[in-house]
Amino acid sequence: MKNIQYINRENGELVTENPPGENYLKFLYHNPFGSLALSLVVKRKFLSAWYGRIKDKPKSTRDIQQFIDNLGIDMSEALLPISEYKSFNEFFYRKLKPEARPIGQGLVSPADAKLIAFENVNELGDFFVKGRKFTLKEYLNNEPLAIKFKKASLFIFRLAPNDYHRYHFPYGGKVSDTTKIKGSYLSVSPYALHANFTRVFCENKREYLSLQTKDKGEIILSPVGATMVGGIHSTFVPNTDIHKGDEMGYFSFGGSTIVMLVDRKSFKIDQDILNNTKNKIETAVKMGEQIAN
Repeated sequence: MKNIQYINRENGELVTENPPGENYLKFLYHNPFGSLALSLVVKRKFLSAWYGRIKDKPKSTRDIQQFIDNLGIDMSEALLPISEYKSFNEFFYRKLKPEARPIGQGLVSPADAKLIAFENVNELGDFFVKGRKFTLKEYLNNEPLAIKFKKASLFIFRLAPNDYHRYHFPYGGKVSDTTKIKGSYLSVSPYALHANFTRVFCENKREYLSLQTKDKGEIILSPVGATMVGGIHSTFVPNTDIHKGDEMGYFSFGGSTIVMLVDRKSFKIDQDILNNTKNKIETAVKMGEQIAN
């Protein structure tokens, strides 16, 4: 496939992304020998867990400055200076200054991410589903919930390594407990998704929760694990009322994804996001930025 590109929403420019290990990802997902390595080693839990432990060690702090330089991370947004982090992972899931991510109107993005969105989940097949068909029943592992959301609007937020890796609630309401689904640790890079979207999303470790709003129905939020993600960490209190913008959790080292389902009659997705998705390209969004109303 071609290089990863997305639209900078602020200026409308097309940006080419150069993720760490780009050639390695192409090898794993588009080469038969790479596919063998993928099945035998890369997607296994022990590899991601081992790498996560390395990034928790104090000596991992020596990697922080090079990571910042290579990926152009804006440290003026960070709550703490580099010297305050005791491990690379502490830096990776760093908090930002409150003013760095103002909370907009309507439904907002739960994370800094590259976004694709579909007014109807059934439109997903036109974007990049290959191999076996993607179904909500298989993804959620819950048939009644899948039936309920069978015609919902679907948002996929892809977090790259240089993104802010804490995620937040996109709307206010009462939040449920989390349902966890065990799985593998395949990459969520577009190289992997174009190779077989269904395999990545229906085999990876993931979890989901329900956010019951007062005026917009039920929202499903689902963080997805990936290769080299040390863990999915929830920071909210289940069965409580939360406000839009409150923190939901964070990912340890690695890129990852959040899947969101909403009642398509309750929210109208911003047109620029829909247009970009129809053109098979992601839109860069920030946490707190309006994505639907």
